[in-house]
Amino acid sequence: MSASSATLSALRSRISHLEGHVQAHAVLPFGLPELDRRLPQGGLPLGCLHEVAGSGAGADDGAAAACFAAGIAARLPGQVLWCVTRADLFAPGLAQAGLTPDRVIHVEAGDETSVLACMEEGLRHGGLAAVVAEIGRLSMTASRRLHLAAKNTGTTGIALRRWRWLADADDFGQPTAAMTRWRVSERPSVALPVPGLGHALWLVELMRARAGETFDLEVEACDGTGHLGLPADVADRPAAAGGRYAFG
Repeated sequence: MSASSATLSALRSRISHLEGHVQAHAVLPFGLPELDRRLPQGGLPLGCLHEVAGSGAGADDGAAAACFAAGIAARLPGQVLWCVTRADLFAPGLAQAGLTPDRVIHVEAGDETSVLACMEEGLRHGGLAAVVAEIGRLSMTASRRLHLAAKNTGTTGIALRRWRWLADADDFGQPTAAMTRWRVSERPSVALPVPGLGHALWLVELMRARAGETFDLEVEACDGTGHLGLPADVADRPAAAGGRYAFG
């Protein structure tokens, strides 16, 4: 290796360290080529902090965001700590996304300060698969503490952004230390040949990823094992011969 190449490599490593980025992250692939190929490491980096939110303050989009987070947590082995300020977490909805009640430890805190403290403690514990916390505001300082705690133990943290009022959602655009930032919105379900409910569809937007590009993709909602799928028209394949793409 030439002196200039060695210097460049050392500089990249230093920048990566200053950003709190570990080059050799374990990842959880989404199993959808249309999604994974746009992520810097081919999947969701583990042992990091991520942000997930619905579009605005709507209940439907908020539920979709929660199920998206639950699908990620469901595919990680072990217990999941889920921290909330309001006693309105719908356990059957999480189970439909693959996260069954026997795997979830619920913590109801009195305010967001307490929720952040519980999340940080859960991440520092080191014995959990993931920690999910429903919070409205997330400062750079708080997010750095959470991201560092996740890095030190390898536990994945998901800040599920949730607001009482639409005006409060402006905070979602502020810089944080999260590795990725996702927004999930409900889409009209696929029509069935007979009357009934079709597969729920989401518009998944990656709004920020370190060393990555933003994109959006329409997907089928998580199934009972936490797997996403591609609608038949998006996958360019007959619906009858389709089926889901499984995560790795």
